[in-house]
Amino acid sequence: MPRRILLVTGKLAEPLVRKYGRGCDVFVAPVSVAAFLTPELIVRYLKKAGIKSEDYDFILIPGLVRGSAQIIEDELGIPAFKGPRNAMDLPQVLKALEEGFKLSKEVPADDLFSFDALKRVEDIRNRTKNKNYIEEALKKPWNALIGNLPAGRDFPARILAEVVDAPTLGVEKTVERALYYLREGADIIDIGMVAGERNLEFVDAIPEIREKLKEAGFEAPISFDSLNTSEIEGALDYADLFLSVDESNLEALVTEKPVVLIPTNQREGYFPTKPAERVKYLEKLKEKALDLGYKTIIPDLILEHVPHLARSVTAFQLYRERNPDDVLLAGVGNVVELYDADSVGMNALLAGIAKELSINLLLTTEVSAKAKGSVRELKRAVDMNLFDLPKDLGFDLLILKEKKEAEWRFEPANEVVEAQNRPVELEPVYFRIWVERGKIWVNAHKGTEAVLTIVGDEPNAIIDTVLERFEISPRHAFYLGRELERAYTALKLRRSYVQEVKLFREFYTE
Repeated sequence: MPRRILLVTGKLAEPLVRKYGRGCDVFVAPVSVAAFLTPELIVRYLKKAGIKSEDYDFILIPGLVRGSAQIIEDELGIPAFKGPRNAMDLPQVLKALEEGFKLSKEVPADDLFSFDALKRVEDIRNRTKNKNYIEEALKKPWNALIGNLPAGRDFPARILAEVVDAPTLGVEKTVERALYYLREGADIIDIGMVAGERNLEFVDAIPEIREKLKEAGFEAPISFDSLNTSEIEGALDYADLFLSVDESNLEALVTEKPVVLIPTNQREGYFPTKPAERVKYLEKLKEKALDLGYKTIIPDLILEHVPHLARSVTAFQLYRERNPDDVLLAGVGNVVELYDADSVGMNALLAGIAKELSINLLLTTEVSAKAKGSVRELKRAVDMNLFDLPKDLGFDLLILKEKKEAEWRFEPANEVVEAQNRPVELEPVYFRIWVERGKIWVNAHKGTEAVLTIVGDEPNAIIDTVLERFEISPRHAFYLGRELERAYTALKLRRSYVQEVKLFREFYTE
């Protein structure tokens, strides 16, 4: 028997609730905006309308309503839960109910979908952390151990985050950068040396870097990225993985630790461009490396940036078809850093290609401002790819664009006027706003002197504090609110913020 569901809403949202809540009854409370409702008001209105316990199996109230739906159930005897914030999400909620999904009396349904999806991700990751699972997986040729971290086909893709030109940063800054990457979701820290230089003193500091990371609660493997043979030799006892081993240094660096083998000869400047040639050359190097005594070879066909991206992906695909059991690495940061486009979609697409080709290690960087956040984006993309289709999961990588367009429109009043600017009167106090260390900072100035600094991460709290301390005009308050919201948006998107400067360039034109 179909479940009888009553949807509660306000007057303005009624058309959308009826449209997206087909098959359900709709109760329109005598308020304009559903968010103004409270559970107590809903009980009063439903009782007045004569709603009885035998009338419905469920009551869904708007997700924006504050407070628990428990009081509705207690008073009416009908199970009551919070629906989604947006009426457009009702079909997904109703479908989930049919499939046995459990809603909450306190948490909006759209949040629950996200929690549920992320819990499923955590369940998958926890399963792959099980000691017995790891022991069995490492018996298979398509998995490998890097330090204390298992990687390969039976594990989520691992993210290597490179600290670029680490010797120029020094130990403390390298540790600071590494900790940032680890907190963003990196699995391995890659120490990138300076090309064309030799810095053995910094190589000797790797144990210190590892110890400082451990003190901060992270026992992540460390990889070492250098083309200098003497630097690699010096790091053999310190690092867990070695990048950029090729024909030019293959014989000098025999080790039982995992190495990333690339299809080049740096000394002679040789790099095969055609996919088939690249694959055969790398297979030849791998065979030679195993004969020399290397134990764990991780091939990297080298992911090239546009205009050679397609041929490098082809090389990866051809290699994977010929070598189904190898653990592979790809440097996705090389593509993102050299393309003037938002990194979010690029990282998602590259992670998807990696999933399809079973590329098990993804190397990235965050050198330029446009690549900032790549580690977190890749981590989210890897989580999405734990499912068969990275769509309708309850979590996503949609940041600047949206999954659904909100149908939020109102009828204009009888009188419509064009907005006009008015002359601005200067006030004795003015404010300077900036973003730093994950917070919004506001200096209140009188003359040239800053008399007070207010810091926070929520615009409403800052404007409330301003209004408590200073008498300013409504127009000044509106200005501050606008700028604080702009600063907040910059903070969340990890963009630069400059007061009175637009966050985004105009892209779309009418």
